[in-house]
Amino acid sequence: MQKIDMNSPEFQTEMEKTWRFVEKVNHQFGFVQNPNSEVNEGVVMGLARNRIIYGKRFCPCFMVIGQTPEEQKAADNRICPCKPALEHEIPEDGLCHCGIFCTPQYARSQKMQSEIEEIVHQHSRGLTKDQAVTLLAKAQLDGDELEALLEARRLGMVHFELIDVREHMEYRMGHIVGTDLLMPTSQFYAKIEDIFDKKKIPLILYCHTGSRSYQVQHAMESLGFEQIGNLQHGIISYKGEKQRG
Repeated sequence: MQKIDMNSPEFQTEMEKTWRFVEKVNHQFGFVQNPNSEVNEGVVMGLARNRIIYGKRFCPCFMVIGQTPEEQKAADNRICPCKPALEHEIPEDGLCHCGIFCTPQYARSQKMQSEIEEIVHQHSRGLTKDQAVTLLAKAQLDGDELEALLEARRLGMVHFELIDVREHMEYRMGHIVGTDLLMPTSQFYAKIEDIFDKKKIPLILYCHTGSRSYQVQHAMESLGFEQIGNLQHGIISYKGEKQRG
């Protein structure tokens, strides 16, 4: 798998082209970008990366299936702006799965909701040990639940490892504080053998929107990993502490 240098002239040029591509799509369909700039930046980076590696702007929130262009075409991988987003996701939900293309109405409502949550969101995440153990057994977790589990882990109530399955550049742009391992989806089959000794340890996976980590979750279950949770809506739904680098 080709490694991409985020600071290389090639990547920076492709980023600029991708931002222009996003503006063109918005203008063509009457979309606007997500009010959360981190969402937009992460998706644009993923699109640029896929364009360099595969020659196409495959949606970065899904695994690219197939080794050759023919196999990739046969697998019907999503190419941005993808058909499911244009025909169903944006008309029905207000935004595409990756979150970068939104209707103006959705963007306004999300901005208002974020402002309200910032003002009124004050509550304790404290769990008892029994509650933490029960929560850790869930297959699909939301951002608040993961934040509570990380707090419980710091207090010694539970033990698990948090794994980021995004790509190196996404990780460097921002990851959840407490992440134990980066295992890029594009290198899954090359990296998975390195963690076979963790098959009995509770693991929690996350990616950008939850799609790649969901796919990895099921792949790992088929390989005998016993307890795997997934951050259902990805890092974009996580309001806890994050860091760059």
